[in-house]
Amino acid sequence: MTESRFDIGMKVRKEELGSEHVERARALTTEFDADYQRLITESAWGSVWARPDLDRRTRSLVTIAILAALGREELALHLRASRNIGVDPHEIAEVLLHVAVYAGIPAANTAFSLAKKEFDQAGRASEAGDPAQASQGDV
Repeated sequence: MTESRFDIGMKVRKEELGSEHVERARALTTEFDADYQRLITESAWGSVWARPDLDRRTRSLVTIAILAALGREELALHLRASRNIGVDPHEIAEVLLHVAVYAGIPAANTAFSLAKKEFDQAGRASEAGDPAQASQGDV
Protein backbone atom coordinates (compact mmCIF):
# COMPACT_ATOMS: atom_id res chain seq x y z
CA MET A 1 0.00 0.00 0.00
CA THR A 2 1.27 3.46 -0.92
CA GLU A 3 1.81 5.95 1.89
CA SER A 4 -0.35 9.07 1.76
CA ARG A 5 1.19 12.54 1.39
CA PHE A 6 0.12 13.18 4.98
CA ASP A 7 1.92 10.07 6.28
CA ILE A 8 5.04 10.90 4.28
CA GLY A 9 4.83 14.48 5.51
CA MET A 10 4.54 13.42 9.15
CA LYS A 11 7.58 11.18 8.78
CA VAL A 12 9.70 13.91 7.18
CA ARG A 13 8.42 16.55 9.61
CA LYS A 14 9.38 14.39 12.61
CA GLU A 15 12.81 13.64 11.12
CA GLU A 16 13.47 17.34 10.55
CA LEU A 17 11.88 18.98 13.57
CA GLY A 18 11.97 16.13 16.05
CA SER A 19 9.11 13.90 17.17
CA GLU A 20 8.59 15.80 20.43
CA HIS A 21 8.10 19.10 18.60
CA VAL A 22 5.69 17.60 16.09
CA GLU A 23 3.66 15.87 18.79
CA ARG A 24 3.46 19.16 20.74
CA ALA A 25 2.24 20.94 17.62
CA ARG A 26 -0.33 18.22 16.97
CA ALA A 27 -1.55 18.42 20.58
CA LEU A 28 -2.10 22.17 20.12
CA THR A 29 -4.07 21.71 16.89
CA THR A 30 -7.69 22.76 17.15
CA GLU A 31 -10.67 22.54 14.84
CA PHE A 32 -9.81 26.09 13.75
CA ASP A 33 -6.33 25.22 12.38
CA ALA A 34 -6.64 21.49 11.68
CA ASP A 35 -7.03 22.01 7.93
CA TYR A 36 -4.00 24.31 7.90
CA GLN A 37 -1.89 21.77 9.80
CA ARG A 38 -2.92 19.10 7.30
CA LEU A 39 -2.07 21.41 4.39
CA ILE A 40 1.47 22.16 5.60
CA THR A 41 2.08 18.51 6.48
CA GLU A 42 0.97 17.31 3.04
CA SER A 43 2.31 20.12 0.85
CA ALA A 44 5.47 21.40 2.55
CA TRP A 45 6.65 18.23 4.27
CA GLY A 46 4.96 15.49 2.22
CA SER A 47 5.49 17.01 -1.21
CA VAL A 48 8.40 19.46 -1.26
CA TRP A 49 10.66 18.28 1.60
CA ALA A 50 10.15 14.64 0.55
CA ARG A 51 11.34 15.19 -3.04
CA PRO A 52 14.51 13.25 -3.89
CA ASP A 53 16.42 15.79 -6.01
CA LEU A 54 17.81 17.90 -3.12
CA ASP A 55 19.13 16.42 0.07
CA ARG A 56 17.75 17.56 3.44
CA ARG A 57 20.84 19.62 4.30
CA THR A 58 20.44 21.63 1.11
CA ARG A 59 16.72 22.08 1.69
CA SER A 60 17.42 23.18 5.24
CA LEU A 61 20.00 25.76 4.17
CA VAL A 62 17.73 27.07 1.40
CA THR A 63 14.85 27.35 3.86
CA ILE A 64 17.04 29.23 6.34
CA ALA A 65 18.12 31.65 3.61
CA ILE A 66 14.56 32.30 2.47
CA LEU A 67 13.19 32.77 5.98
CA ALA A 68 16.10 35.07 6.86
CA ALA A 69 15.60 37.12 3.69
CA LEU A 70 11.88 37.46 4.42
CA GLY A 71 12.39 38.14 8.13
CA ARG A 72 10.07 35.35 9.22
CA GLU A 73 9.88 34.24 12.85
CA GLU A 74 9.87 30.60 11.75
CA LEU A 75 13.60 31.04 11.11
CA ALA A 76 14.34 30.12 14.74
CA LEU A 77 12.59 26.77 14.36
CA HIS A 78 14.53 25.92 11.20
CA LEU A 79 17.82 26.98 12.77
CA ARG A 80 17.18 24.52 15.60
CA ALA A 81 15.99 21.81 13.20
CA SER A 82 19.09 22.18 11.02
CA ARG A 83 21.15 20.75 13.87
CA ASN A 84 19.03 17.54 13.71
CA ILE A 85 20.53 16.82 10.30
CA GLY A 86 24.07 17.93 11.09
CA VAL A 87 24.19 21.40 9.58
CA ASP A 88 27.15 23.23 11.09
CA PRO A 89 26.71 26.79 12.41
CA HIS A 90 29.57 27.85 10.11
CA GLU A 91 27.48 26.74 7.09
CA ILE A 92 24.59 28.83 8.37
CA ALA A 93 26.89 31.84 8.74
CA GLU A 94 27.90 31.37 5.09
CA VAL A 95 24.25 31.26 4.04
CA LEU A 96 23.52 34.41 6.04
CA LEU A 97 26.44 36.19 4.31
CA HIS A 98 24.65 35.40 1.04
CA VAL A 99 21.45 36.79 2.53
CA ALA A 100 23.31 40.02 3.34
CA VAL A 101 24.40 40.47 -0.27
CA TYR A 102 21.19 39.39 -1.99
CA ALA A 103 18.45 40.36 0.48
CA GLY A 104 20.12 43.15 2.43
CA ILE A 105 22.14 43.89 5.52
CA PRO A 106 19.10 44.48 7.78
CA ALA A 107 17.71 41.00 7.00
CA ALA A 108 21.11 39.42 7.67
CA ASN A 109 21.56 41.45 10.87
CA THR A 110 18.31 40.12 12.24
CA ALA A 111 19.09 36.56 11.14
CA PHE A 112 22.63 36.60 12.59
CA SER A 113 21.29 37.93 15.88
CA LEU A 114 18.62 35.23 16.03
CA ALA A 115 21.09 32.50 15.04
CA LYS A 116 23.54 33.58 17.76
CA LYS A 117 20.74 33.37 20.34
CA GLU A 118 19.61 29.96 19.09
CA PHE A 119 23.12 28.50 19.05
CA ASP A 120 23.85 29.96 22.48
CA GLN A 121 20.59 28.45 23.86
CA ALA A 122 21.32 25.10 22.23
CA GLY A 123 24.81 25.09 23.73
CA ARG A 124 23.49 25.89 27.20
CA ALA A 125 20.73 23.27 26.85
CA SER A 126 23.17 20.54 25.80
CA GLU A 127 25.47 21.45 28.70
CA ALA A 128 22.49 21.20 31.06
CA GLY A 129 21.22 17.99 29.42
CA ASP A 130 17.93 19.57 28.23
CA PRO A 131 16.98 17.89 24.89
CA ALA A 132 13.60 19.68 24.77
CA GLN A 133 15.31 23.06 24.29
CA ALA A 134 16.54 22.03 20.87
CA SER A 135 13.06 21.29 19.50
CA GLN A 136 10.84 24.19 20.55
CA GLY A 137 8.74 26.01 17.96
CA ASP A 138 5.30 25.98 16.42
CA VAL A 139 5.17 24.56 12.88
